Amino acid sequence: MRVTRAIEDSDKVVCAACRLRPIPFVVEWWPSLSSLTTFWKEQIMTKPELSLRGVFTPVVTSFDEEGAVAHDRMAANFEKWNQTRLSGYIVLGSNGEWVTLNEAEKAEVLETARRAIPGDKLMIAGTAHESTIHTIALTEQAAEIGADAAIIVNPHYYRSQMTAPVLANYYRAVADASPIPILIYNLPPATGMDLPAELLVELSGHPNIVGVKDTGGNMPKMGETIRRADPSFHVLAGSANFFYPSLAIGVAGGILALANCAPDESVALFDLFNAGEMEAGRELHLRMLPVNLAVTSRFGVSGLKAALDMVGYYGGPPRLPLLPLDEGRRRELQAILQTAGLL
Repeated sequence: MRVTRAIEDSDKVVCAACRLRPIPFVVEWWPSLSSLTTFWKEQIMTKPELSLRGVFTPVVTSFDEEGAVAHDRMAANFEKWNQTRLSGYIVLGSNGEWVTLNEAEKAEVLETARRAIPGDKLMIAGTAHESTIHTIALTEQAAEIGADAAIIVNPHYYRSQMTAPVLANYYRAVADASPIPILIYNLPPATGMDLPAELLVELSGHPNIVGVKDTGGNMPKMGETIRRADPSFHVLAGSANFFYPSLAIGVAGGILALANCAPDESVALFDLFNAGEMEAGRELHLRMLPVNLAVTSRFGVSGLKAALDMVGYYGGPPRLPLLPLDEGRRRELQAILQTAGLL
């Protein structure tokens, strides 16, 4: 059953932890908030039925030449992605340049995505802020718009103070308040922090924390998380650099920048592994590695957007201060895409 997207009737309360069925009640029945809290904990401490198997892509946010969000271009990209076998999308992720958007723009991008994404594909919204209160607010807003889940990178500005107890409290507070399931986003290249397996295992027991996108590439740590975490907790590879190898240790799927410009090839990696066609999967993985490196660590979001333009989607310019690729780097990128068979 899909996760309930919104509270439809004002006289029903839908469980924030499972979002599976409405529970009618009359407010006067409950003498205190603590009674309702106790009932909630006793009756519905179960994980949401939310499948995170397969390949998801963290979509780019489209801008025009003046730097305004190009909603029509985003909608056109979704129309093409929807024809692929992607399992869903991350909206307002790192490749979505969410840190350059104001709050109104974030809501508008989520609304555009919700209108464009069909019901058989998940919409996962990036809702992180440095403060707990603002993270909760954006997560609640994303839920109202219709996101199926939220993905939240850990606070990191006050890095030296972001101890395991601080981060555990942050994620628990957000998960307790969130109307939709949440995923943890471990992003060491941006945060300078690699969330330890012990913290992920601890948080995996929360009924509204359903998984982690791990971009660190630390395979032993990912394996330890999978081995010790709650069985319902999904570990997803956060990069095509190690997605295919990580399937061997049990990741549920991948959230891959590569899938923006090579969705079919990205899904094929998942399919080949599950079909036991290891040699074909290995060959495809090695063929896609130079592309993934080009659109991530080498050329960044600017490279990913340029690649989208080249393969028939709309990439457009990044938002300042990021700059488009110069002509020399565009030629390098084009050669990489040609060698990989994407052009």
